[in-house]
Amino acid sequence: MLLAMAVELCLLLLLFCGSTISEVQPIYKPPPGTLDFGFVPARTYDTGAYHEPGPIGILFKIVHAFLYLVQPNSFPQDLIRKLAQQKFGNTQSDYQKAIYYEIGFIVCAALGLLFILLLPLVGLCFCMCRCCDNCGGEMHQRQKKNADCQRSCFATFLFVASLIISVGVLCAYAANQHLTSQIRGAKKLVNSNFKDLKIFLNDTPAQIDYLVSQYNTTKDKALSDLNNVGPLLGSRVQEQLGKEVRPALDAALTMAGAIRETKEALENVSVSVEVLQEGTERLHANLTDVKMHLSNTLNDSACSAVQAASTCNIIRNSLSQLNINANFTGLPGVSSQLAKVNEVLKVDLSSLVQKGYAAFNDTPDLVVNQTRNILSDIKNVLESIGANISSFTKTLPVQKILADLTVYLTQSEAYVQDYFPVVEQYDFYRWLGCLILCCMVVLILIFYYLGLLCGTCGYDKHASPTTRGCISNTGGNFLMAGAGFSFLFSWLLMIVVVLTFVTGGNVEKLVCEPFEDKTLFKVLDTPYLLNQHWKNYLSGILFKNPNINLTFEKVYSDCKENKGIYTSLHLENLFNVNEFLNISMYTEDVALKIEHIQINLSKIILLDEIGKENLLNFSSSGIDGINFSAYLTEINKSVTKVDLLSFANDLEARADQLPKGALENALKGHANNIRMIHNQQVVPLEQAMKYVKARSTLNQSIRLLKRTSSELMVKVKNVVSAVNAAQLLINNNASQVIVQETKKFMDTVIGYFEQYVEWVTESIAMEVAACKPIANVIDTAVDIFLCSYVTDSVNTFWFGLGGSSMFLIPAIIFAVKLSKYYRRMDTEDVYDDMENGNNGYHKEHLYGIHNPVITSSVEQW
Repeated sequence: MLLAMAVELCLLLLLFCGSTISEVQPIYKPPPGTLDFGFVPARTYDTGAYHEPGPIGILFKIVHAFLYLVQPNSFPQDLIRKLAQQKFGNTQSDYQKAIYYEIGFIVCAALGLLFILLLPLVGLCFCMCRCCDNCGGEMHQRQKKNADCQRSCFATFLFVASLIISVGVLCAYAANQHLTSQIRGAKKLVNSNFKDLKIFLNDTPAQIDYLVSQYNTTKDKALSDLNNVGPLLGSRVQEQLGKEVRPALDAALTMAGAIRETKEALENVSVSVEVLQEGTERLHANLTDVKMHLSNTLNDSACSAVQAASTCNIIRNSLSQLNINANFTGLPGVSSQLAKVNEVLKVDLSSLVQKGYAAFNDTPDLVVNQTRNILSDIKNVLESIGANISSFTKTLPVQKILADLTVYLTQSEAYVQDYFPVVEQYDFYRWLGCLILCCMVVLILIFYYLGLLCGTCGYDKHASPTTRGCISNTGGNFLMAGAGFSFLFSWLLMIVVVLTFVTGGNVEKLVCEPFEDKTLFKVLDTPYLLNQHWKNYLSGILFKNPNINLTFEKVYSDCKENKGIYTSLHLENLFNVNEFLNISMYTEDVALKIEHIQINLSKIILLDEIGKENLLNFSSSGIDGINFSAYLTEINKSVTKVDLLSFANDLEARADQLPKGALENALKGHANNIRMIHNQQVVPLEQAMKYVKARSTLNQSIRLLKRTSSELMVKVKNVVSAVNAAQLLINNNASQVIVQETKKFMDTVIGYFEQYVEWVTESIAMEVAACKPIANVIDTAVDIFLCSYVTDSVNTFWFGLGGSSMFLIPAIIFAVKLSKYYRRMDTEDVYDDMENGNNGYHKEHLYGIHNPVITSSVEQW
């Protein structure tokens, strides 16, 4: 009934959720933004389907080990299947297999039956024998030299046997108490299961509502994207077009910067050349003047003398070195190129390019303005979907079905609660009966322990058998009483042991162990087992289709893992979620609306004709006609052809070679003038910041102009071509980009619905109506109650009681033997000391009591 209720509830859930969602197959499916639907509300179930027996678990394990020794065979699946199909016994081998499987139980049960039959019979015969003064019934004891040793051995063996019997009865008592305490505590476990089932029913509507409410998350995200269609769709279109537009505008902006740099470089060249020309012209004039005066001096008659002629000739030949080396006056001017560049700069090309950037960056705003009406229609469609969901939910009888299930569950709980006191009452009767059995053994043990205590404490080794004390005699009587009660009770104990052993042992082997390793489910899942016309019984019951592969094992395992009931019961065969999770009925209108979005970007002007003409004018400014090599050659030259300081020193050294006189002094005066020109003009030209900066600026500017002018016409044409190509893309081919990006945008929006579908599907399979309580009910009934509570306790009870019963046999023997040493005898044997000539015969009259002749050396019972 619970299974049928779960199926009905799941069908209702799937029908409810199926009306809200759908599925499409887009050609391109980009990964949309991940939606956070949160967690399906679910409370934790209280029932822990696991039982920890505590210290008594050690006894349970010992019993399990004993049962394994008795029955080591594997679970007889074939025999169980034949028995269920009523085919058992068709062949002789079936009985042979059954006997082989049960051989351990059969042997043990046969021994128990033999015990039940023989022990009362032996007891009866023993009593009759003693009544005839045989079997130890005669109150006469033959004296032996090893009597003390025998008495000690019999007492020790009886004490050990009594201890073993005590351990056995304690085990039986502990198992009896454990079963009662567990049954009394089972009410809490049963209530916990009912509580979990109520949670299962009560949480399901909230889970359904949560699944439906999360449609708003999908709708809100879709509306958010639609409200931000400019930044989303517009940015996508802009990003695709920007792959060609931005490089073209960047190139145009770079060219505008190159024009400004060219103007600055031309101005720097003009100013630097003027500064350098000014310095070199003054130096050239001074060097020319010095060279002229030095030449006049060398033309003096004193140079005609033999001593000075060679020196004067050397000096005269070196006068050509007194000249400037870098001549900036001969460099061509750049005024015409500068004038053309200034004319080009009258048009602010950078401003025109920035206008192109601004127009292109307004793409998102164009998208917003041109899609306003369509987006309004899409929002209306989404709102209508939400309205349809709300109206559909009101037509489903969710509360009615759940109310019926809750009423049934409440009635079941009430029935269990009413029946539970009856269970406890019958358990009390069982507990009392088992306690009486334990008390029977305890009574026997009391007689044995009292017999041992009294016999041991009251025994006097100096007293003869006929003069033993009252305490010793009482001990012997207790031992005989224990033996007598053993004969009376042992067969009854063994009947209970055999019955519980056969029942409990087979339940453990045929139910509990197969349930634990799921072999029992495999047997239940055998085709045509429970119904000869159905291949799969469970699917036949649920779906009326026995060909569906639905097994007890899979259902139990899935519920054990707390999966949803849809997955556990394979309800897709009854209600295929894929047929109901079809969002095309809702997204078709949305897709059509989005596909009709048309965006016109023809108003975007990247660079107008004035800007393009300005670029072409710059390419024809003539900077590529500048003689850059002439400039670079002069820049790299030194200021003078010779180092003036070295020249002056050399001139002064030559003057020292001349005879003393006016010629020597005149040459030294010219040397000093050259030094002065070097210090006052050459050094400043080489080191003064003004000239150094002019030379450096001229060098940098010339090189910049050289780089800029390199293939300037080709560069400008490439920039104009790139701008024209980007403009052509916007005017003619933007529609393709817009359609492509619109399709991606549509897939993104629809992707939110697909995420919702996937989430709902996963939630239905794993979280909604999680059937862990159903598995817990099965575990509670079989694994915990039947196996852990009842079977383990019953098996431990018969194990302890059976052990005690078995050790009653040696205890009877030792007790009867030992009692002869404790009880007061009527007659006894008296022997003379061998050293005094005793011939081994007894005296005729001892203590006035007739003593019969006993010729046998073996004492009889």
